[in-house]
Amino acid sequence: MVYLLTGGTGSFGHRFTERALKERDLRKLIILSRDEFKLYKMRQEFPDERMRFFIGDVRDFDRVKRVMEGVDIVVHAAAMKQIPACEESPFEAVKTNILGTQNVCQAALDNRVGKVVSLSTDKAVSPVNLYGTTKLAGEKIVIGSNVYAQGRNQSFAVVRYGNVAGSRGSVIPHFRSLTEVVDLPVTDRRMTRFWMTLDDAVDIVFKAVDTAVGGEVFIPKMKAFKITDLAEAMGKTWKEVGIRGGEKLHESMWTPTDRVIEMQYHYEIHPVAEWFKLSGPRIDEAYSSDIAQLLSVDELKERLKTV
Repeated sequence: MVYLLTGGTGSFGHRFTERALKERDLRKLIILSRDEFKLYKMRQEFPDERMRFFIGDVRDFDRVKRVMEGVDIVVHAAAMKQIPACEESPFEAVKTNILGTQNVCQAALDNRVGKVVSLSTDKAVSPVNLYGTTKLAGEKIVIGSNVYAQGRNQSFAVVRYGNVAGSRGSVIPHFRSLTEVVDLPVTDRRMTRFWMTLDDAVDIVFKAVDTAVGGEVFIPKMKAFKITDLAEAMGKTWKEVGIRGGEKLHESMWTPTDRVIEMQYHYEIHPVAEWFKLSGPRIDEAYSSDIAQLLSVDELKERLKTV
């Protein structure tokens, strides 16, 4: 199989590449990124003859279409992810997260790529900031692309999850960087987040690649934690500093109107569409970090050792 990973030089891309080279039936893995230096560094890290590294931007349809020639599976991870950056540069966020996703889907349709799996976020659920809004639009574009794929042995699906523990811009490295701070800044004492590792993220993407028929949103089953408990597990005291604009108290993974199906190790949201036939018993329970099973402080201490 020939894989293409867009935005492949980030934290997820490194772990995905490491595991794909070992675990997948891989003839070639193409990494597409607009960051020349990160591509150079990644080339040094993975000197495997199956690797290919291309400079390009998902905003550039012609480049995306050319790189996608001969590809069997696309994992679309390229995105603007920082909430403040999206708020301050809304045109850029739209170009990357919405138009870039449209380019990926259109190029996949034109090249008759077998499967596209796009990465999304809990911020797309009832979005309160531009980042979440663009990711929701991106999800709709991916799922809607199945309308054009009918009868062509192509499928488009989404993987949705929260912040990954230890990834750039997430709370753990932020707290660890504040070495001189006595009280860690907690925006709201009620705040909770799901716990998910990079390997968990790769696992759910592999599941989507292997089982998606087209139209599903895949959501992993996760435990959650309180931000105040995280601070305590890191051996720090904390102070409440006030919630930031565009920030949610809790991570929610679907809305009450979604058709959610529970699988053994994950959930799937199935579209209500004539072209989607696979379904199952619908569950009505909410799934958010404030009502999920919470990790204790001691459990957090153990998990932090691996991040």
